[in-house]
Amino acid sequence: MGAFFIGFIARARHPRDSWRKPSASLREASALTMTSPAFKRVLLKLSGEALAANQGFGIETARIHEIAAELADVHKLGVQLAIVVGGGNFFRGVADQAREMDRVSADHMGMLATVINALALQDALEKQKVYTRVQTAIEMNQVAEPFIRRRAIRHLEKGRVVIFAGGTGNPYFSTDTAASLRAMEIKADAILKATKVDGIYDADPMKVKDAKKFADITYMEVLKLGLKVMDSTAISLCKDNNLPIIVFNLNQHGNIRRVVSGEKIGSRVGA
Repeated sequence: MGAFFIGFIARARHPRDSWRKPSASLREASALTMTSPAFKRVLLKLSGEALAANQGFGIETARIHEIAAELADVHKLGVQLAIVVGGGNFFRGVADQAREMDRVSADHMGMLATVINALALQDALEKQKVYTRVQTAIEMNQVAEPFIRRRAIRHLEKGRVVIFAGGTGNPYFSTDTAASLRAMEIKADAILKATKVDGIYDADPMKVKDAKKFADITYMEVLKLGLKVMDSTAISLCKDNNLPIIVFNLNQHGNIRRVVSGEKIGSRVGA
């Protein structure tokens, strides 16, 4: 009689307990839904100046490791992450330092600067236990892989981060154009343009206090207003292929994850 009564109590309590406390599988599913990214595959455009931080030239060790830690955090969400990095912290083909140089030679030097940044970022990411591959538009087999579209996509599918260096491999094209081109080649869902301001403004917010911020703006408006989001070639490529661009502030910690998770931060360029 006692055993029957205890069994009856256990059976009676079970439905009420399960109503009060969700099962483990339900909790896991809920957590997965909360952290699921809004994009499956993205291309992040980083400027060389972002790696130099406050020192203005070269690579600031602490800053590059901070960025790598954020990227590792995003990678854990299951996002396929490709990166295009600039070279302005070392050499830029259109800068004053190249004023007396032939433009083609200057641009080639700028491309080599992006390779230096890509290798530094690869090293920082691998210290975060993130497998990374560097692919260059100019072949340098002892340093990195040549850019091969199918190989890049396969790396992404295997969960590796791919860093595209060397721009497009051609002079007269910026790394913004390289970012647009590579994003379309790998079929990215969006370009994430990391900057030092929190979006797109009609004037420089560092100089104009009442500059107007655009939460959403079209490709044509960017071109007509001459906004310096990306160069006109890059914007035109994105427009022709309907590839969205999200501009956000890299200097606010966690912003890359917020953008990838679908939070409405920064500015969005679309059709």
